[in-house]
Amino acid sequence: MTSVRHLLEVKGYDVWKTALETTVYDALRLMADKDVGALLVIENEELVGIVSERDYARKIILHGKSSHDTLVRDMMTRVVYTIHPSQTVQECMELMIDHHIRHLPVVENGRVIGVISIGDVLKDIIYQQKVSIKSLESQLLGKKW
Repeated sequence: MTSVRHLLEVKGYDVWKTALETTVYDALRLMADKDVGALLVIENEELVGIVSERDYARKIILHGKSSHDTLVRDMMTRVVYTIHPSQTVQECMELMIDHHIRHLPVVENGRVIGVISIGDVLKDIIYQQKVSIKSLESQLLGKKW
């Protein structure tokens, strides 16, 4: 089973973040520039929330608010689920499914060291399944009937 640390070693440790007082528009622009679906909200070097495209759709657009006039603090999700780098990709998937989330900050010793997305998890699960299938095929083809 793949560890979160291994996943980060493969994908990278980039952490894209924003501040409470940033406008939603500027946060969305950063997400677009970095091609990510969420930003961590950091205040005094502490993780205080997460803001995602889903938050924007549900909390700004559907309520007729302006992204230019609304601050990240008014849109972000305050309850942030995190994962430790020693945990497995399977544990990521379970946490994401159980809480209907798409991004998990990876925290070690109280510090965010990366972010795992649902895409990262699915990519790894698909890769592991391909490896398993290839192994089973080799075993079957190697046996004489």
